[in-house]
Amino acid sequence: MCTGKCARFVGLSLIPLSLICIVANALLLVPNGQITWTKDHLSLQVWLMAGFIGGGLMVLCPGISAVRAGGKGCCGAGCCGNRCRMLRSVFCSAFGMLGAIYCLSVSGAGLRIGPRCLMHGSWDYHFQHTAGSYLLNRTQWSSCAQPPRVVYWNVTLFSLLVAASCLEILLCGVQLVNASIGVFCGDC
Repeated sequence: MCTGKCARFVGLSLIPLSLICIVANALLLVPNGQITWTKDHLSLQVWLMAGFIGGGLMVLCPGISAVRAGGKGCCGAGCCGNRCRMLRSVFCSAFGMLGAIYCLSVSGAGLRIGPRCLMHGSWDYHFQHTAGSYLLNRTQWSSCAQPPRVVYWNVTLFSLLVAASCLEILLCGVQLVNASIGVFCGDC
C-alpha cells in the first residue's frame, strides 16, 4: 500500500474518533442529560476537557493533515509537494499523539477516582479510596444520590474516551511512521 493511501485511511479513521471524544466530553458536562449541575457538582476530570481538547481538537489536526497528505493538496506539485505534506503530517501526528495521551491519562484518572456526587449528605469523590474497585461492584453505584445515575454516566463516557484515545494513539503512531517513510521515500 502506498504511504499516501495509508495516510488517507488513517486520517479518515482519526476524524470520527476525535468527534466521538468531543461529543463524549460534552455529555460528561451534563450528567444524566440534565444541565442543572454546576461546576461544584462535576469532577475535576470532566472540567479538564481531555476529550474536547486532547482526544478531540488535538487529534482532529493530524486527522485532517493525514487526509491531505494522502491526496493532492496546495503544498506543491509532484514529489516535493507530497513530501512536504508528509512532513507536516509527521509533526501533526506527534501533536495528536500527545493529545490522545492526555485524553487517556485524564479519562483513566476519572475512571479510577470516580465521580463527584452527593452521598450521605456531602458532595465528594466518595469512590476515590477504592482504587477503582467500585467499577466491579455495581451495588455501590446507586449510593450516589445526586446527580442521578452519575456513576453509570461517568463510567460509560470515560470508558468510551479511554477506548477512543487508545485507538487514537495507535493510529497517530501508525501515521507517524507512515509519514516518516513518505518523507524519505515519497508517497508511493
